[in-house]
Amino acid sequence: MGTKDRTFIDKCIKDDKGAITVFQSPNLPLIVWGVSTIMTKISSGTVQNFFGLIAFGAIFTWAWLELFQGVNYLRRLLGFVVIVLSIYSKLKY
Repeated sequence: MGTKDRTFIDKCIKDDKGAITVFQSPNLPLIVWGVSTIMTKISSGTVQNFFGLIAFGAIFTWAWLELFQGVNYLRRLLGFVVIVLSIYSKLKY
């Protein structure tokens, strides 16, 4: 199946080889985000702030990679949504 033969739905849920790739195993930025997020919940003060910064950086990195290198449109949309939500969560009124 060439790239010209792919429908919009195929481009949303399948990679270039035709495999469905809605879910994938976590990569390094997601693992770092998960561990850092847990550490922010069990620590306090400066250490909590440090892990919060690491968690934000890791999830932003993951989302950026998905946005620009995601294997399908759904993954790229997910990256965009996570970037927007990550930035929104850091805004202070």
